[in-house]
Amino acid sequence: MYSFKGKEYPCCASLTMGIIGGKWKTVIIYHLIEGPLRYNELRKEMPTVTERTLSLQLKTLEEDGIVERKVYTTKPPLKVEYSLTEFGKTLIPLIKSIADWGNTVSQGYSEF
Repeated sequence: MYSFKGKEYPCCASLTMGIIGGKWKTVIIYHLIEGPLRYNELRKEMPTVTERTLSLQLKTLEEDGIVERKVYTTKPPLKVEYSLTEFGKTLIPLIKSIADWGNTVSQGYSEF
């Protein structure tokens, strides 16, 4: 058994998918690889995600220590940026591999 943040997983792959699984988490991480983005910048990168879903996924990624939310309050309007934590950056090779595989498949990989 594997555990992370109080949750139990039957195998290491299950743990990984428990953290980054779902339709949007991997996409969010992918867009944060190049650096911090504001909420609206993330929305522009993912036009089909609803605001509620994006907010919930960001909150979950933040709770899991993958994404950091930084609030700038020095002057109005309030500015919030999201970035990968050091722990989140350990996922970069995995996310890039997933993206590369998707590119290969989308270009008509003939072996399938």
